[in-house]
Amino acid sequence: MSDGIELPEHEHHDKHPLTIPVSVTMAILAVLGAMVTLLGHRAHTEELLLQSQATDQWAYYQAKNIRLHEMEAVADMVGTLAPQDKEKAAAVREKYLKEVERYKSDKETINDKAKEVEAERDLVSRRADSFDGGEALLEVGLVICSVTLLTKRRYFWYTGMLFAAAGVLTALTGFLLH
Repeated sequence: MSDGIELPEHEHHDKHPLTIPVSVTMAILAVLGAMVTLLGHRAHTEELLLQSQATDQWAYYQAKNIRLHEMEAVADMVGTLAPQDKEKAAAVREKYLKEVERYKSDKETINDKAKEVEAERDLVSRRADSFDGGEALLEVGLVICSVTLLTKRRYFWYTGMLFAAAGVLTALTGFLLH
């Protein structure tokens, strides 16, 4: 339906040889950017979960440490007070000293677990940083490629693809971290 106004059919924009390849490049970069963004978000979520686990482990460690000191205090009190039944007092003291050793062993295990979770969190954090850097470079590449459509200069297209390639490589380093 025409209102009497004739609109030119895609004037010279579609006739330029860079329009289609640059547009396809931009679409590919947008998809890659979305994928890398998703990877970054997931890595950050995993990082937060691991931080929470590490915090839980350290709280558990502290609880065991408090119990350890309580057991040591009771064992010391039983050992220093003058009991009426020395054999019974010695047995009670021995019981508490065994608990002290158990808590010391538990503390070491919990400490190791907390440090292990923190190391895993740090690795995931470095991965997230790689994905974030890759995302930024891909976005810069996409914007520079879009300038090609305005200026019709190949230089911007190549520069944009160079930034995008750097973004892909930066994101890929996230998978190589161990």
